[in-house]
Amino acid sequence: MSEFLLIFISAILVNNFVLKYFLGICPFIGVSDEVTASLNMGMAVTFVMTFTAPVVWLIHTFILARFNLPFLEYVTDIIVIASLVQLVEMFIKKNSRTLYNTLGIYLPLITTNCAILFSALFLVLRGYNLIQSIIFGFGSGIGFTLAIVIMAGIREELEFADVPQPFKGAAITLLVAGLMALAFMGFAGMPSA
Repeated sequence: MSEFLLIFISAILVNNFVLKYFLGICPFIGVSDEVTASLNMGMAVTFVMTFTAPVVWLIHTFILARFNLPFLEYVTDIIVIASLVQLVEMFIKKNSRTLYNTLGIYLPLITTNCAILFSALFLVLRGYNLIQSIIFGFGSGIGFTLAIVIMAGIREELEFADVPQPFKGAAITLLVAGLMALAFMGFAGMPSA
């Protein structure tokens, strides 16, 4: 049980895809203007990451590894991700037209979100079993959501701050992202000598 908790917490804080590996930066910067849109984007990414993990694990374990087809790993991962994103997009479009319009181009871009592809590849590289893969996928999605919602909260507050002219816009956003990355590095602890 502690192993599962360790995988979950590590995926959220220590190995956060956005703040440690700088993956998924496009939606992280593009959608983080307001907390509500960021939370919704985070939930969509969490859904896709969570359901990508077991499907990728099953395909890798029972097809690619069994028939010695590792060269098809990228292709199958992208097909799985694209299919899940299409399901999410259809669901959001049908149930919340406002959210669909708010997320705009960033919703279909979840398909090419390198954080999702990296999580699919990462779970195979780490040799996770099915349960570990699901926990890792869910934790990675929660980590993405945490990062994007924190960024959105900070950016909403910066709207009312007296930011010097050269730092307004993208400059302050990137500075905040860098400071957040430094803060999250603290969860990894000090390296041992």
